[in-house]
Amino acid sequence: MGDRDLRVSDVEREHVGRLLQRAVGLGMLSLGEFTERMDTALAAKTRGELNAVLVDLPGIRLAGQPAPKAPQFNYAPRPQYGYTARPQYAPRTVHQVPPGNVIRSRLSNVKRHGNWHVPQTILVDSLLGSVRLDFTQAIMSTQVVEIRVDDYLSSLELILPPDATVDLNGLELIGGSAETKVRTGPPIGPLHVVVYGKVRFGSVSAKHPFGTQWKKFLNGA
Repeated sequence: MGDRDLRVSDVEREHVGRLLQRAVGLGMLSLGEFTERMDTALAAKTRGELNAVLVDLPGIRLAGQPAPKAPQFNYAPRPQYGYTARPQYAPRTVHQVPPGNVIRSRLSNVKRHGNWHVPQTILVDSLLGSVRLDFTQAIMSTQVVEIRVDDYLSSLELILPPDATVDLNGLELIGGSAETKVRTGPPIGPLHVVVYGKVRFGSVSAKHPFGTQWKKFLNGA
C-alpha cells in the first residue's frame, strides 16, 4: 500500500483546514475556493484525497516530495503525514511596509477606533507601550486582515465584532502571553484577523466589545 492510500484522521483534516486558512490570509485562495476545498478535506478518507486540496499551493511540502521554494511561507515535513501547521513568514522590515500601515508605540498608548480605515496588512511596532485596535466600527478593505507584531514589553488589544474570527497561532512568544475570547477557525464571517510575529515579555489579547455575550443572550442567540 502506498502513502496516498493511507487513511487520515480528524486531526490531519483539521490541520489541512488551518493550512487552507493560511492560504486565504495570504491571498492564494478566494473564500469560495476555501469553502470548496474545506468540504473536500473534511470528506477525505485517504492521504491522497487530502493532499489534493494542497497540491497547487506554493510552500507546502507533501510527503515524498521536495520542498518547493516559496517567498512567504514554508512548511517543514512531519513524520505522520508530511507537513506541519507552523508557518514561517518571510521577514519584512518597517521600511518595506507602507507608512500608513505601520502603528508605532514608544512609551505611549496608541488607539484606533471609530470609522478608521483598515489596510489589508498592519505592522504593530511597539516598545514599552500599548496598542488598542477596535474593529467594531472600522471601514474594512478586505475580509482577511494580517497583523504583524514586533513587540517588546508592550500590549496589543484587539476588539472584534461579534461575528469576527481570529488566529493567533503564528505568534512567537518570548516570556509573553496570547489570549483570545474570540472564536478561532476559518474566515467564514465578515472579518478574520491573522496575527503573527514576535512578542517579547508582552501580551496580545483578542475579545469582543463589553456586553456582547449579554446581548446575544437577550436576543436568544
